[in-house]
Amino acid sequence: MKRKSNRLETIKMIVSSKDIRSQEELLQALSYEGFEVTQATLSRDLKQLKIAKASNMAGKYVYVLPNSILYKKASEQTATEMLMKSGFLSLQFSGNVAVIRTRPGYASSMAYDIDKHEYSGILGTIAGDDTILLVLHEKESHKDVTNFLSKLIPNIGK
Repeated sequence: MKRKSNRLETIKMIVSSKDIRSQEELLQALSYEGFEVTQATLSRDLKQLKIAKASNMAGKYVYVLPNSILYKKASEQTATEMLMKSGFLSLQFSGNVAVIRTRPGYASSMAYDIDKHEYSGILGTIAGDDTILLVLHEKESHKDVTNFLSKLIPNIGK
C-alpha cells in the first residue's frame, strides 16, 4: 500500500508542477518517476484524488488538483526527490497551543503521523493544507513536545 501512497503523492506533484493534458502524458511522467501503471489504475487514482481537467491561462485543458493544492517545483528535481525532503517549515508555541507550518500539501499527512503515535501531551491536531494546530495538555512542556515531534519530523529540533 505504501507504493500506492507514494504514487498518489507523485501524481499530485506532477499535476501541480506541469501542464499535463492527457492520461498518456501523465503515464509517461509517472514512468519517468519509476511508476509503471496501467491506464485503468491511473483513472482510478485520478478519481480518488479528485483530479479534473480545467482550462489553463493559455486556454488549454490540463489536469488540476482540487482546492488549488499546489506543489511548486523550485528546481529541476524529480517528484520523487522532492517527496524525500521534509515538508516542515516552522514550529511555534503559544500557551497550550502549537502551530506547525509546512510546505503546501504536507500538513494532513504530518498531523496523521502525530495522531498515530498517540503522545499523551498532545490532545489532538487539526490540519489544513500547510498548517497544523496542536492542542497540548495545559501543563505539557514545550521542550517535551518538541522532543517528541523531532522523532517524527526531520529538522524540527533545529
